[in-house]
Amino acid sequence: MIDLHNPDWSGASVKIKDASSLDPFEYGLEYGSPARGLWNIVHTGMLLPESHQIFVCAQGCLRGVVLTAAEMGAMDRFSTVAVCENNVLDGDMEALIIDGVADVIHKLPKKPKAVLVFTSCIHHFTGCDLNYVYARLRERFPDIFFTDCYMYPIMRKTATPPDPMMRKRLYSFLPKVEVRSEKSVNIIGNNYPTENSSDFVRMLHGADFEIRDLTRCRSWEEYQTMGSSRLNIAYLPAALPALTDLKERLGMDYIYIPLSYDYEEIRKNIKALSEYLDIKEIDAGLLEEEAERSLDIAKRLVGETPIEIDYTATSRPLGLAELLLAHGFNVRRVYADSFTAEEKPAFDRLRGAFPELELRATVHPKMGILPRAAVKHDEKVLAIGQKAAYSSDTPYFVNMLECGGYWGFDGISHIAEDICDAFTEEKDTKKIIQVKGWGCNC
Repeated sequence: MIDLHNPDWSGASVKIKDASSLDPFEYGLEYGSPARGLWNIVHTGMLLPESHQIFVCAQGCLRGVVLTAAEMGAMDRFSTVAVCENNVLDGDMEALIIDGVADVIHKLPKKPKAVLVFTSCIHHFTGCDLNYVYARLRERFPDIFFTDCYMYPIMRKTATPPDPMMRKRLYSFLPKVEVRSEKSVNIIGNNYPTENSSDFVRMLHGADFEIRDLTRCRSWEEYQTMGSSRLNIAYLPAALPALTDLKERLGMDYIYIPLSYDYEEIRKNIKALSEYLDIKEIDAGLLEEEAERSLDIAKRLVGETPIEIDYTATSRPLGLAELLLAHGFNVRRVYADSFTAEEKPAFDRLRGAFPELELRATVHPKMGILPRAAVKHDEKVLAIGQKAAYSSDTPYFVNMLECGGYWGFDGISHIAEDICDAFTEEKDTKKIIQVKGWGCNC
């Protein structure tokens, strides 16, 4: 029997002072939270304008991606080719992909500019010759661009999991150009557009730079212009494979200015970008003052209200927790199954300054049994992120995913304002978190 009044969280929860590494929990049987706002490979692939996705997979596995495309109203840009038992036994997997993809293309009312072909586990288990497959497809359709994408769960534990791989593939169609535009740059690897008020965006606009971003592209031609930009900029860890690939294939220089809530690191990133492009540095002092004012207003409003943060809201949940704790907020819990290497400095500082901060897993099996039952319903809790909102069973939450397009001191000001809004206005948590791929309106 499970004691709901005195639940045993061992294995799924640990004080940060007792966490031995950035991977504090063991992998094993996993629980899937009903918080569904994070984008998957279908949502991200739809960012590419005038493209078509074709998933080649067993019918049972196709169910999830089919529902994703249907839920986002994009079935006209999505097709499937079912792998059957006879394809495995007869050894005609290559022919199935080639003929199946060709049949889909022939039946489309208009030829797409690009086709994203998603192969699955069975193709890798059977040693399917994918190089041959794509060579034949390119011969048959020389006016269409093809790239290899993967619905391959085993990749989750590899150096390049499905999400970073998908972001990398989105830029595989950019052309190599001899002459680049000196006054244009790209933002690479995001699902959400970066806020125009963000520190580095304002600095670039102040220097008359054009900023190109796949999230804002509405045509194939507009997307192709990204290949002529002078520099690629990224700030999310999932974008790093795309940055390095573009450098290797197209010779495009890049700068990584990681998302951060540490004032010194933000200043360092602003300075690095301004020096690289030889442009006037934005006044970080004024931006910092505004962030401090916003945080002060939020703290006076929420007082000692417990705050819980999860990794879906930001790639640096520990960094955000440290920022809020340092400003007097009562952050008591961070939900994440592991943390990136970028979080190590914040991890170490928090262990010393706030040793009682609780780290809690999101996929541990106990999360499907204990979390909501253990909540004190007479206590107001403010969550940042959908998984934290679900687990703490609160209607007071910041519905932010993947940092929400916020960056720098301006991003901190936005988060403080969102905390105020979340504290004063209840949300329909159940209705919001069940929406798959929140904000995906490609």
